[in-house]
Amino acid sequence: MKKFFLLPLFAMFFAMTGVASAQTVDTSNPDTMVQQVTQQVIDQIRGDKSIQAGDINKITQLVNEKILPYMDFRRTTQLAMGRNWRTATPDQQAQVIEQFKTLLIRTYSGALAQVRDQQIQYRPFRANPDDTDVVVRSMVMNNGQQIELDYRLYKTPQGWRVYDINVLGAWLIQAYQQQFQEKIQQGGVDGLIQFLTQRNQQLAAGKTS
Repeated sequence: MKKFFLLPLFAMFFAMTGVASAQTVDTSNPDTMVQQVTQQVIDQIRGDKSIQAGDINKITQLVNEKILPYMDFRRTTQLAMGRNWRTATPDQQAQVIEQFKTLLIRTYSGALAQVRDQQIQYRPFRANPDDTDVVVRSMVMNNGQQIELDYRLYKTPQGWRVYDINVLGAWLIQAYQQQFQEKIQQGGVDGLIQFLTQRNQQLAAGKTS
């Protein structure tokens, strides 16, 4: 994925890290939820030097504690795997979810250091009262550059949950579907797990290529 994905993609997945408690976020309204958590993460990052420095342990802790309540990463992984999800065992599904999440954390952790004075403009939210799957659209202003950043959410009994994002016309799930499909065709679901695990080991060792 290209470098221009770094800041917007990482901002979405870590947009939940600044939430102090579930009571401070209105999860009954997708537009309001995205705006609240995004502003909170900007404030959190600006005041946390360890996050700005890319402390992977702290970032991982924040993801596990703060992101999961507001997004459905299982749904994200399921859609990225497509029909292969149904053929995977529960253990394989759990491994893919964990390794995929780790991959995204390690791949984009450095982008947090770039969060400084970016401004976010939200487009008018359009949805019907009975809609259960919606898109919240925004534009990130970064040094004069406009970056399209949209969030796809679906309604659950616990409130709205983010499960996909669109950066400059490319949705996250679509960006990984082909790669996941290729790895599964080559070595089955275990082959995908092996690929993700090895890639995470490489990133942990400081290898980016």
